[in-house]
Amino acid sequence: MRVFGKWLGRVLLALILAAGVIGVWKWEEINRLLAVNSLFNAEKIVSNFSHMDAAFLTAQVARGSNPTSDLPHGAAFELPTGGADWVEERAVTSLLVLKDGQIRFEEYYLGTGPDDRRISWSVAKSYLSALMGVLLEEGAIASIDDPVVKYAPQLKASAYEPASIRNVLNMASGVTFDEDYFDKNSDINRMGRVVALGGTLDDFSASFTDSFAAPGETWQYVSIDTHVIGMVIRGATGRSVTDLLTEKIIAPLGLERDGYYITDGAGVAFVLGGLNFTTRDYARFGQMILENGSYGGKQVVPADWIAASTAASAPTAPGKIGYGYQWWIPVGAGPGEFLARGVYGQYIYFDQPRGVVIVTTGADRGFRGDGVNEANIEMFRKIAQSL
Repeated sequence: MRVFGKWLGRVLLALILAAGVIGVWKWEEINRLLAVNSLFNAEKIVSNFSHMDAAFLTAQVARGSNPTSDLPHGAAFELPTGGADWVEERAVTSLLVLKDGQIRFEEYYLGTGPDDRRISWSVAKSYLSALMGVLLEEGAIASIDDPVVKYAPQLKASAYEPASIRNVLNMASGVTFDEDYFDKNSDINRMGRVVALGGTLDDFSASFTDSFAAPGETWQYVSIDTHVIGMVIRGATGRSVTDLLTEKIIAPLGLERDGYYITDGAGVAFVLGGLNFTTRDYARFGQMILENGSYGGKQVVPADWIAASTAASAPTAPGKIGYGYQWWIPVGAGPGEFLARGVYGQYIYFDQPRGVVIVTTGADRGFRGDGVNEANIEMFRKIAQSL
């Protein structure tokens, strides 16, 4: 019995030591998973959204060597009636309004500040659209009617095999994907765990084999479609999206600070929602888009791509919000009115005829509520019309 007790003690000690070694080895993955599970907690969400690099693997999006471009201040502007209540109700963390390239309003809330690099979430999709326009003009990608598997052969035998680049730009791939942010077992949340645990999003994308409609037939917001656009870009150029975006889009803008992408375990940028910049630097990108792709005397993105990508070309339901190539077009939009949008209250809103760009970041845990997006757009319109 004594011998057995010693043997059992040694086994238990070995198991404890092994668990400790595994714990140390996997500590980063465990820490990231814990961070993901508490990312949207009420008491942490504001701070988390300013410090995503503390929870995820990242890659720098360098500002480049150009001098910081000027964002001059214009005449002071007060928010229209209801604006202050809207800021509080929607947990806005920053609000910046540009009119004709001048800052007319800039405020930070809930303890955030101008140096915070805030997570963009799906606003990042519109950055990728801009990069696609540049690569098309340069000839790296022949046509958006090419099949995605021409450039991303890993997707052969997946549900993406029959889809074209246009289909995924329009969120009309027909691929079955559950985008429910409040279901921990949904595809979008499974994807978050893949990123947190160092998995690869290319493999995750190739794992989808079911479709609910033929490509191009039906619009349904499927965030993984945007990762497929990233796969196409990487396959066509042999370069990372991080490097391409830095060179083609970011460097000409003269940002104040470097940005960064969240990445997966292979160092591949989380292109569908992982960009982090300051509010002013989001505004610089917005001003370039507002000016039909031109910034500081340089044509950064082709003007015809800006026009095409921000037009409502996707097969959305009649009377509902429209969609272009990774851009949103509000119901009842006038010419030149469109927006980039991310979960929890991230927006870049455009009113080209009025020369207005509005950037908001937020930590709005009620962002999915009935009428919330519509009310946000209505506030943006009130601000633009009040300038």
